[in-house]
Amino acid sequence: MPSNQQRREAARRKLQRQLQRREAERARRRRVALISGSVAVVVIAAGVVWLVTANRNDNTNNTADAAGSSAAQSSAAPDNPCNYTPGGKAAKDVKPPTNVSPERTGTVDVTITMNGQPVEASLDRASAPCSVNAFLSLASQNFYSDTSCHRLTAAPTLNALQCGDPTGTGTGTPGYSFQPTPPTGDNVKYPVGTVAMATDGSMEGSQFFIVYGAAELPPQYSIIGKVSDAGMKVIDGIAAKGVQNNAQDGKPVAEAKIDSVTVPEQAVVATTAWPSSSAPSEPPMPPAPAPSGAGEASGSAPAGTGAAPASNN
Repeated sequence: MPSNQQRREAARRKLQRQLQRREAERARRRRVALISGSVAVVVIAAGVVWLVTANRNDNTNNTADAAGSSAAQSSAAPDNPCNYTPGGKAAKDVKPPTNVSPERTGTVDVTITMNGQPVEASLDRASAPCSVNAFLSLASQNFYSDTSCHRLTAAPTLNALQCGDPTGTGTGTPGYSFQPTPPTGDNVKYPVGTVAMATDGSMEGSQFFIVYGAAELPPQYSIIGKVSDAGMKVIDGIAAKGVQNNAQDGKPVAEAKIDSVTVPEQAVVATTAWPSSSAPSEPPMPPAPAPSGAGEASGSAPAGTGAAPASNN
């Protein structure tokens, strides 16, 4: 039979073994927790790396796509580029527009100061881009400043004031011409306030006209903008005085002087000098004027027949 001393020694060894097993179990649990945490960190880190890599790849692809798109746009030929062709001596010393493919959207507000009064007009780039571009170029070079509107038509089928020739004869040009961009669609109208380019039938130059009443015109005149209601009061005042010699088409009785045309700074068009090989030359002598009379203007078609404003480019 074991003594008390032996029983106490056996109990002590048993307790020691239990403590060792518990310590071993705690150590095992710590190792498992550490491994699990390490795995979680690795998984999270891998996810972050994938996310960053994926985003970088997406950004790279987007950048490449954008660069490719920009390159395609820059290398693509412009739609219907303007062709400003030299011809004739310029009525004022101006240079042609550099931009042969101008902006084709948006509007530009300009102020035509006429007889000291503002005539506000909004030019529509989309309607006739090349014509608007040329008008802005000429205006920013003061081509229209200190010039008189040389023609007023007061016929039953056409009421228009024609301007844009510094010579005041109807034959002046800017030294170049370009093709019109006539309006399209059915039942084209030229309502009151319309600003449109004059033409010789195939080309345009610097001359334009403002409609103040009836305008039964064929759709062959580029519409570049519209005069405000307030501005039309200035035009109506000039038209109310009539045409010289009681004619229906000719020089206006009232003064119709363009003091200046103000163009916003951001809309000023860059210009370039003509190459020496294509510099404008002296224009041919104009034809002898036809006899003047009621319903006729010197050198123009009879008024009242739908005859359109013309510019000899």
